[in-house]
Amino acid sequence: MSVSVAENTPSSSSGDPSSHSSQSQSVPSSMDSGGSTAATVPTQDMVDGVMSSDEEEDVSPCGWGRLFPLGPGFQLVELIEDEYMFGRGSMNNCRFDATQFKLNAHYQAFSTKHLKIVRKQNNNNGFDVFITDLSSNGTYVNGEKIGKNKTHVLNHNDEISLSVTKNKAYIFQELGKSQEEVANIPEDFRKKYTLSKLLGRGAFGEVRLAFTKGTCHKFAVKLISKRQFSVSPVSHASIKDEVNILKALNHPCIIEIADVFESPDMLYIVLELVEGGELFDRVVSVKRFEESVAKLLFYQMVVAVEYLHSKGITHRDLKPENILLCSDKNETLLKITDFGVSKMVGEQSLMKTLCGTPSYLAPEVLRSAGLGGYSKAVDCWSLGCMLYICLGGYAPFSDEVEPYDVNKLILAGKYTFPKQHWKCVSDEAIDLIKKLLTVDPSKRLTIQQVLEHPWIKDEEVIEKANRLMYSGKQMPPPTVTNVKKRSSNEKEDEPASKREKTDKCEPDENCAANATSS
Repeated sequence: MSVSVAENTPSSSSGDPSSHSSQSQSVPSSMDSGGSTAATVPTQDMVDGVMSSDEEEDVSPCGWGRLFPLGPGFQLVELIEDEYMFGRGSMNNCRFDATQFKLNAHYQAFSTKHLKIVRKQNNNNGFDVFITDLSSNGTYVNGEKIGKNKTHVLNHNDEISLSVTKNKAYIFQELGKSQEEVANIPEDFRKKYTLSKLLGRGAFGEVRLAFTKGTCHKFAVKLISKRQFSVSPVSHASIKDEVNILKALNHPCIIEIADVFESPDMLYIVLELVEGGELFDRVVSVKRFEESVAKLLFYQMVVAVEYLHSKGITHRDLKPENILLCSDKNETLLKITDFGVSKMVGEQSLMKTLCGTPSYLAPEVLRSAGLGGYSKAVDCWSLGCMLYICLGGYAPFSDEVEPYDVNKLILAGKYTFPKQHWKCVSDEAIDLIKKLLTVDPSKRLTIQQVLEHPWIKDEEVIEKANRLMYSGKQMPPPTVTNVKKRSSNEKEDEPASKREKTDKCEPDENCAANATSS
């Protein structure tokens, strides 16, 4: 896209009313990088501080800041002048042209004059940056509405949204501060990516937003400090080999690893960005999923884990926080992340860290204190925990449910299905959970056996999952053979009666079927 440029002299006045429009869901960016060098003529001229998306120059000689694009229609803006006006009107020096916002459902809610960004010199011989909301429908900074004709300080890595909080437009970066931040970042990383705002923190470090230089495609970058792991010199030498294995993985339900960079103190893992949120937050939001939705999500988890196991990779840290959703719909594609951490930092270091938060860990991991000696069966236990959470709305092993030590509950395999939470759930689903949450790993279902379980062998759900996973691509042969078809006269294992039990369940405050698929 491009930002149309009008005059060099910014103007200011209040915004014009515009009609509201429906919300849209951002689509995760595909991996891409590159662009022209500084000596190459860009596809569009850089006028009045607006830089084309193909321009790859890292730092403008006279610029003081940048606006990195987040949502559909927005373009990288190089801030050179001290004042900029943004809006649909032709008088703005950064104009939102309708032809560039065809994929943005909120365009009609943008005002003729929507916002103003100004840089002013302060008393300390420095500069402050301010953003003023001139719109009818709102301008937001980090999710907070500024208010019409009100002004807000704009800080490094602030996020700007227009009209609604979900319509993310830009990340603001002050060039001086961004250059200070990258001082210790590997040069190879800096040549290819610009590091931006913090997205979250986890047990193994923080996750930051990043943009490819030249194209502004978005990625997530996981920063892992080596100091918290006892990584041997041999492990350092093998990181490149492990990276090549992980980068070669290709499955629609597995997060793509684009790059890995290494400094003396840190690992930088560049990942496909997925913007629908974590499964954990979605469960908190909807309380519990309808069984058909839970089955759709769980099936995707299972085929993803099956793929990892087929490549000789055990995840070891499957949990709702490591399941990312691709949209705000409940019937959505999902992707598993963090499957390569043990390869990067060493299995023992990883498992010792995880033992501090054991809710989803298999009993054999706790018994060995994270020192190893267990198999891929640990992932099947974790899958059982996640299916329990999706259907019940809470974890099977928790001191909030029962006042016992969580480790003891896991080691004993002690969990229940209270009727007030589980009366809407089919017997087949509960049977699958029980066979996954089996303390003895030799008696626990394998990932292949999970795919053969009657609850999973649901043709309608599998077809829907395949449409999500392979949209626009040639469909692969079904993972599950001899799939059951739903039929009113089907008698095998009495599945019809059990489905009837689920379908006829009347929701109440303790058994809410409130997760919609739209």
